[in-house]
Amino acid sequence: MSTPKHPIRILAIIPYQVFPAIMGGQKGIALFYKYLSRLVSLTAFTTQNNRPEPGLQIINTLSNAVYRYVNPFNYFTIRKHARECQATHLLFEHPYFAWLIWLFKIGSPYHIIVHSHNIESERFKSIGKWWWKILWYYERAAYKSAHQVWFKTPEDKQYATIHYGVREEACHIIPYGIEAVALPTKAELNEAREILLSQYAIAPNDILILFNGTLSYKPNLDALKAIIEKINPYLLQTPLSYKMLICGKNLPDTFNQLLDYKHQHIIYCGFVDDIDLYFKGCDVFLNPLQDGGGIKTKLVEALGFGKVSISSQNGAIGVDVAYTGGRLTIVADKDWRAYSDAIVKHHQPINNDNAAFYKHFSWHSIATKAVEAMMNSDVK
Repeated sequence: MSTPKHPIRILAIIPYQVFPAIMGGQKGIALFYKYLSRLVSLTAFTTQNNRPEPGLQIINTLSNAVYRYVNPFNYFTIRKHARECQATHLLFEHPYFAWLIWLFKIGSPYHIIVHSHNIESERFKSIGKWWWKILWYYERAAYKSAHQVWFKTPEDKQYATIHYGVREEACHIIPYGIEAVALPTKAELNEAREILLSQYAIAPNDILILFNGTLSYKPNLDALKAIIEKINPYLLQTPLSYKMLICGKNLPDTFNQLLDYKHQHIIYCGFVDDIDLYFKGCDVFLNPLQDGGGIKTKLVEALGFGKVSISSQNGAIGVDVAYTGGRLTIVADKDWRAYSDAIVKHHQPINNDNAAFYKHFSWHSIATKAVEAMMNSDVK
């Protein structure tokens, strides 16, 4: 492990399974800490279902049980570990320990940070959870108790300052990132494409269109419904020769593995071990999400592989089109004809190195931004 460059010592409280990272959100957290730990001393206090992670100090003794969020003994356990690692900062993933955040704010010397991934109350409101308003008050308490709150998008930051009354100077944008520092080579892209063409018996000249996501998550499932019921019927009326690859686990049984849509150029691939292969091999990435807050990690990943991406407005939250080298087209939410037209119009690859994208979204740059936020904090 490299020698820390700053006198900051972090105890990160991660109250759920992240290591090893499998899904997009898990990868975002795991990679953030991988790069942050190269700049500062960092220990992760997390649940028992986490596994050792190379290069990262992990204490995985927090209970997996749901009562962990209200267990009063967690205060003493976290305080013990904070003292042992001589922490200067406590970094809480998500706002679900609001009561702990408040206790540490009033009774300890630590600088308290909440790492937000969405406005959680709005996310659960959008998927129809009745208790979203209770969460609204709890989340507000967490953010207002912290010395700093790190948001993924300017939209989330704006919501917190306006609706939660969080101080502007306490808010920082720490977005989702990528490990890639440049586009894949043409040889890598061609190899991935050939593998997919062979695996799914696709004609060489077909355009490969990709959608991926955990399909038990309502915003992803709603996006899939939009693809098969709204977007694809329009595409079938065009001369475009294509196949749609749908990747993701937990597709409800009622969809019958999408077999009813196979004759409509749709192939259900299920959960795939190497999603990078699909990003590299596809021509167009679809991101028609209508709900769910925060930055959509899959969109950043697709753009990082240099893919032309067609997104709804909601799906593009947190991604500045100015950094995308012309690869991102944003369509008004639920305008499915315009969305289909955009696929037909923009399916050709764009050849530019887009160095600005990799500089902005590199994990090293993002971790550096987090360190600068801590070093320049106006603690109140």
